[in-house]
Amino acid sequence: MTTPSVLFVCVHNAGRSQMAAGFLTALSGGAVEVRSAGSMPADQVNPVAVDAMAEVGIDIRAEEPKVLTTEAVQASDVVVTMGCGDACPYFPGKRYEDWVLEDPAGQGLDSVRPIRDEIRGRILTLLDELGVEPVGA
Repeated sequence: MTTPSVLFVCVHNAGRSQMAAGFLTALSGGAVEVRSAGSMPADQVNPVAVDAMAEVGIDIRAEEPKVLTTEAVQASDVVVTMGCGDACPYFPGKRYEDWVLEDPAGQGLDSVRPIRDEIRGRILTLLDELGVEPVGA
């Protein structure tokens, strides 16, 4: 069986998509190829998102926002947009999902934790749909 690949997309690739990528990387134990990107990437990952993920043992400090490319979409089996109305290239045969999630930008840790926890739950559902057993869930 080939390794499934998932691309997470939001505008700045600094919060939601980075947290989702961090969870999928950790919970899939390498069984899923993970990408994230943004249509207008920020200069850095949201420090509050980094702190929120560190609380659950996932380190995303080294991640950097990346620009969304047609190649990244083509190379992915599942494309998850983060409720931000991104103009994502469409390719037949790809699975697209839109996760409507609050934007953690400019929010404190207490506000970002529930967003983080909702993303974790959605990642566990996605793993189940992909037929991948979560690691350490």
